[in-house]
Amino acid sequence: MYKVGTGLTCADLVLSIALDAMAARDHALSHQHQTKKVPLFPFLSLLCFISVFFVLSLIRKTSIPSQSPQSIQFQSIDGETTSNQFHKAEASDQPGIPTGSCDYSDGTWIYDPSAGSARYDNTCKEIFKGWNCISGDKSNARDLIKWRWKPTQCELPPFDPISFLRTYRDTSIGFIGDSLNRNMFVSLFCSLKSVSSEVKKWRPVGADRGFTFLRYNLTVAYHRTNLLARYGRWSANANGSVLEALGYKEGYRVDVDIPEGTWANAPSFHDILIFNTGHWWWAPSKFDPVKSPMLFFENGQPVIPPVSPDAGLDMVLKHMVKYVAKNMRPGAIKFFRTQSPRHFEGGDWDQGGTCPRLKPLSAEQVEELFSLQNNGTNVETRLVNQHLFKALKRSNFHILDISHLSEFRADAHPSTAGGKKHDDCMHWCLPGITDTWNDLFVKQLNNIKLRT
Repeated sequence: MYKVGTGLTCADLVLSIALDAMAARDHALSHQHQTKKVPLFPFLSLLCFISVFFVLSLIRKTSIPSQSPQSIQFQSIDGETTSNQFHKAEASDQPGIPTGSCDYSDGTWIYDPSAGSARYDNTCKEIFKGWNCISGDKSNARDLIKWRWKPTQCELPPFDPISFLRTYRDTSIGFIGDSLNRNMFVSLFCSLKSVSSEVKKWRPVGADRGFTFLRYNLTVAYHRTNLLARYGRWSANANGSVLEALGYKEGYRVDVDIPEGTWANAPSFHDILIFNTGHWWWAPSKFDPVKSPMLFFENGQPVIPPVSPDAGLDMVLKHMVKYVAKNMRPGAIKFFRTQSPRHFEGGDWDQGGTCPRLKPLSAEQVEELFSLQNNGTNVETRLVNQHLFKALKRSNFHILDISHLSEFRADAHPSTAGGKKHDDCMHWCLPGITDTWNDLFVKQLNNIKLRT
C-alpha cells in the first residue's frame, strides 16, 4: 500500500473518512452552532488518491508498447539489401500481402535428424532425371528433407496433400515460367500423386505438362516460357530498317507486348496461376550482347534507341501484368514467384563453377555470395527481384517470396549428380527445397481463400 505523510495507509484514510461522514450525519443538528473545522483526513485522502493515480499512469505508460502503423517487409527496390534486413513499406504498397501477415522470408533452417520420410520419394516418374538426387547418388540427398524452414514470427507447417485435394476440388492450377517453375510444379504433382494415384495425363492448350487427379477433378499443369513475351531469331534483311541502319545483323526479336503462345490462353483457363521469369534475362551465353542481342519490339516496331535487357524486362513485366488482368478468369488467384537463387562458386556454369557444399550457408556466407555490392556470379537473384517488386507494386498479384529462404541452401542443388558436363547449381534436388516453396504457396493460398 502507498503511504502518506501521517503514517496511515490509504485504506485507513478511506475508513476514517467514512466514519467521520456517519458521525457528521448523526450529530449535524447538535453541532450546527459550532464553528466548522477544516478536516485533515479529506485533504490527506485527496493527496493519496492523486498519488495513486499518478503512479498507475506511469505503470500503464511503461507496460503498453507504442503502436505504429502495421507494416510488411520485402526486399528493397532501389538499393542494396542484406539477407536479414528488409525494406519496410506500408502494406498497401506491397502487392497481395494483407496487413499483419507474417514475413515468411525471415527465418532459420533447422536440422532435425529424426525427421520422417519425405511426402514422396525418388520413384515419382515425373521427376526429371537430372533433379533426382537420390537416384543420382548425391551424398546428402536423403538429408535434404531433414532441414525445416522456421519463420521468426510464425510457423510454416508442411501442407497436407489430401486436404489440399479436397479443398481445391474442381480447380485448375497453372505454373507459367522457366524450368525453375517446372521444378516447383513437379514437387507439387509428386506430393499429390503420393496420396491419389488416379491420375490422367491431360495438357491444357499450350501446356508442356499436365495432369488431372480424377477423383477430385483437380488439374495441375506447366506452361514453359523463358521470357513470358514472345521471342524468336531476328536477322537483317535486304530491304533494311532502322536496326540495320544502326549496324545490327542478327539477334533475338522480343515483342514486349505479346505473350508467348505457350501460355497466352492460360489466364482464361486456370483458376490459380503461378508465374516466374528471370534466369533467361541474364543469360549472355544465349543472348550475347554483341553476337545475338535482345532486340525489343513494341506495337510491331523496334524500340529505338535499343534498350538493355533489364529495361526490356521492365517493359515485358508491365505489359504482361496488364494482359493477365484483362484475360484472367473471374475470381482467379495470381501469384508471382520471386527469383530462385543459383549457387555457383569459383565461376559461372560454363567457367568451372561448382556447388560442393553439403550444409546450408551461414548468414555471412549468404551475403558474400549474393550481395549486389560484390557483383558476384549469382547476383541475378536480387537484381531480378528489384524489377519484379517494382513492376508488381500496386498490382493484385500475390508475391510468393522464396528467394531469401532459398539463398541459404547451397547444399540442395543436384551439383554433379545431375549428370551434366557441368555442375547444376541452379535447379533443385527432388525431394528438396521446392517442397518448402509449395508449403509456402499452399499456406498463402489458404489464407487468401479464408479472406474471400
